[in-house]
Amino acid sequence: MTTKIERIKINYRGKEVIAHKLTVSSIILIDIDTAWRKVQTSALLIFVANGMVKFKPTDGRFPKTWKEGDTVSTRMLVYGFLPFGGLHSLYFEKIDSVNKILQTREWDNFAKIWNHKILLKKLTDTTIYYEDEIVIYGGILTGFISFWQSYFINTDKKGGNQ
Repeated sequence: MTTKIERIKINYRGKEVIAHKLTVSSIILIDIDTAWRKVQTSALLIFVANGMVKFKPTDGRFPKTWKEGDTVSTRMLVYGFLPFGGLHSLYFEKIDSVNKILQTREWDNFAKIWNHKILLKKLTDTTIYYEDEIVIYGGILTGFISFWQSYFINTDKKGGNQ
């Protein structure tokens, strides 16, 4: 697994601000169709976050599969008990089954911008390239949020091979 954090300039409410772009990439032993089906499910988000973040969706539960154009809201409890960010919204901007890209625009009280893109590429019949890119802006909390997310990703070894 490779993890990289870059400082980038983005536009937030008409102003140029410094955000962080966190990119994680990995080679995973799984066929592309199975991986793509899993990426589109709320079950994968809950599984990956287990132990680090508990989600409390405002509608009681997440939809089984994500749908392009939908917005879902949730409260997040860091380590299962510490409220963080207030109401977190996820807008599913793009779910591209041809190019295997899932992209969200997310935000809450702390993470003003949390633009998330997952990309899958077939390498062999049983191996994929996985890339997870998150652009994070949270004002003075940007560094803290980026560091915590990087720690979260690097702590979670359930999802693939290193």
